Amino acid sequence: MLARFRGVSILIVALSGASCAPKLMKLPSGPGEPAGDARAALSEATAACRAISNISAEVSASGSVGGRRLRGKLLAGLAAPAAVRLEAIAPFGPPIFIFVARGDDATLLLPREDRVLEHGRPDAVLGAIAGLPLDPADLRTALTGCAPSDARGAEGRRSGDEWRIVAAGSSDVYLRRDKAGPWRVVAVVHRDPNARDRAAAWRAEYRDFQDGVPRSVRLTSVDSKRFDLRLALSQIDTATALGADVFRVQIPPSAQPMTLDELRDARPGLRQD
Repeated sequence: MLARFRGVSILIVALSGASCAPKLMKLPSGPGEPAGDARAALSEATAACRAISNISAEVSASGSVGGRRLRGKLLAGLAAPAAVRLEAIAPFGPPIFIFVARGDDATLLLPREDRVLEHGRPDAVLGAIAGLPLDPADLRTALTGCAPSDARGAEGRRSGDEWRIVAAGSSDVYLRRDKAGPWRVVAVVHRDPNARDRAAAWRAEYRDFQDGVPRSVRLTSVDSKRFDLRLALSQIDTATALGADVFRVQIPPSAQPMTLDELRDARPGLRQD
């Protein structure tokens, strides 16, 4: 197990009352003009994140899920091609939850309630916990500020000298640079082509880059009611390989199974008791 997962207090606390979320980044609108340098700009913007195969970090989170406020910290470990571990530990006693997924198989353990969900679809389980419809590979891309893999080789368009927009399937990747600085992926707008309404769309925004990787990430649905999460990453480690044991969870014999519907109703760590 990650050494960093030991002895760290993590508590996600639901907060009541209204709170003003910061404004979203203003992105270029309109069709723009063809940009012959878009591929080169995308390559420069994603050079650092494409080199990351393993990442562990402390994540301070704030925002809302399903209209309910939250604030807290998580520890995350992710590895290519598709493995993730998220652990939320209370100040005292057992963790609030442990989420582990490899490929298309996810396990969620709720030690305090002695409940477990096994062999779930990762994006569905993560969506039930935090509103994020992401599988392990998509989550690693989102947290490292990278572009979807199908953006490579795509044509792009420009909006002035500072912006390039590259299509990635049904998503748009927004690149920006200040004056003579490097190109950065500052936002990705995701749309689900199979969704019936616009509310299924969501966006990722990135700020505070260090060594080409963002330290501030915002993930929000278009209607903001599904989820609006602001994540601050610290203690980032991309050099240490994460072994297979990181992505396993020991399930107590006494743990009772739970369904995805029960998990959605419970929202561990978010409900107000």
